[in-house]
Amino acid sequence: MADEMENIESNAADEGQISEDDWAAAMAEQTVSDAPAEPVNAQPANIFPSFGGNSGNAGMMNELDMILDIPVQITVELGRTKITIKNLLQLAHGSVVELDAMAGEPMDVMVNGTLIAQGEVVVVNDKFGIRLTDIITPSERMRKLNR
Repeated sequence: MADEMENIESNAADEGQISEDDWAAAMAEQTVSDAPAEPVNAQPANIFPSFGGNSGNAGMMNELDMILDIPVQITVELGRTKITIKNLLQLAHGSVVELDAMAGEPMDVMVNGTLIAQGEVVVVNDKFGIRLTDIITPSERMRKLNR
């Protein structure tokens, strides 16, 4: 088969292209070589892990390890406001925009747009951070979604 392919390639190089007969011969060879010698009962490939098995706590940790490296977007919201386009266009360096949040109120911490915690702003090494003061439980999140 390798000799025939070399002949096809050398003929193609000589002619500058491969003829339809060469393609037909190559396809026929592939069909013959791909045909199984005896019938095989097709079984599904076991390439994906089963998430429903009873593999215990170690199995659960292996399943969780698959999602631990997925990046998420964390947002800390200081407050909100609505202004007109006229006022927006008048903003300049040093302008102050009033927010609806009061000083000292907890800030909302959201992951991919879902509120998961509240916290207070801290400064560490000249960088802002947030100290979590309240974690929103899954039941509280569901209650807020139903509103």
